[in-house]
Amino acid sequence: MGQWAYKVVYIDYRGRISCEGEETLIGNERRSGFARRYLNGLGRENWELVGIQPLTANSAYYIFKRPGQESDYTQEAPAATQETPA
Repeated sequence: MGQWAYKVVYIDYRGRISCEGEETLIGNERRSGFARRYLNGLGRENWELVGIQPLTANSAYYIFKRPGQESDYTQEAPAATQETPA
């Protein structure tokens, strides 16, 4: 069975989308058009929406998945930091 790659996107319908450290801000367009334009871009990259986690009346996390590609796994996770007692 193949592996899945996941992407979590934060959408604030007041005018901001945040995904993997990149911010997208609303321009001169309607809020629904702003979100649709961004989500259509993910669809063109074969990301499929699999879940929505509402946070407030104006924001939510959108969870996407697609079959894993080599480029999905090239980014290393940040190293865990451990504090040592003084």
